[in-house]
Amino acid sequence: MNNDKLNNIAKKLYAFSSSWTGTIIIVLFLIFFVAQSFVIPSGSMKRTLLIGDFLFAKKFSYGIPTPHLPWLEIPVLPDFNGNGHLIEGPRPQREDIVIFRYPKNEKIHYVKRCVAVGGDEILYADKKLLIHFHEGDDYIRAHYPAQKIRQLRGKLWVENPYMDKYPGIQYVPEGMPIFEALLNYYAYNKKIDVTPVMVEGLDAPVYELGDRTINALYAKVPEDHYYMIGDNRDNSNDSRFWGPVPYRLIVGKPWVIYMSIEHRSYDQVLNGHGGGRDHAGLKRVCGDVPIDSQACKKLWDRQRYTVRWGRVGRNITNMEREQPIQ
Repeated sequence: MNNDKLNNIAKKLYAFSSSWTGTIIIVLFLIFFVAQSFVIPSGSMKRTLLIGDFLFAKKFSYGIPTPHLPWLEIPVLPDFNGNGHLIEGPRPQREDIVIFRYPKNEKIHYVKRCVAVGGDEILYADKKLLIHFHEGDDYIRAHYPAQKIRQLRGKLWVENPYMDKYPGIQYVPEGMPIFEALLNYYAYNKKIDVTPVMVEGLDAPVYELGDRTINALYAKVPEDHYYMIGDNRDNSNDSRFWGPVPYRLIVGKPWVIYMSIEHRSYDQVLNGHGGGRDHAGLKRVCGDVPIDSQACKKLWDRQRYTVRWGRVGRNITNMEREQPIQ
């Protein structure tokens, strides 16, 4: 192909990309297959991801999901493969932060950490997440230190396997601890994914649940499903309530934070109205000033809408291993 033909093709491509039609097609192509923008609306991943983080997600990390029109969330193509993906790809791995469609309303996107995969077993107790990895006891001994391993129910479990690696994982309840909230749901016949059990030898508080005595909640992850739990584990609506996420709902992986703004109102961070209750954040801003005072409100309002410059432009895979920047 000679230079004149190449120049002619280049001019046509430039003219097309400069047109409204071309721009829309290119933008949709990028959103469908490459990267999509999301904003963190809740504190369930705090302190790793914060409310007001604007991030790009890689849409190709786990295959190519069936494209949906942005905002309307209407699929533009049929689910040809029956697994929610045009091109099947690698599955989420334990420890990955994953963006997925909420199983109870597939038009809503959630972001959580994948803590377990198909075949893994989970015990959740007060301030403790224990996992028996499906690879078995020998795998656990080879990959985890002895001080994290517990012998329970005739097999080995790893207690809080990811907390040392990712400093943003925390147990800091902003209201009723989530273990008690799960028990309340169960007591009132509301469906949850975990089953109350009594585990002999487990160092955890004991609760009376009707005529039963329990100290943990148990679940086993089905094949090709992924158990998603927020890093802010006492304040996260996640798989413990509504179950593991099937591969067909997996969308992508958070990539980079392109903007981060503290936009929450004083009422939100104090009372949780509209989401975002964060007494620790108030204490960080107000210091010794009582958080439920007008003086604290003024201090909070003074710094509201500030840009968290330390988070802007950061790659999430690198940032999650550091002490959280708030």
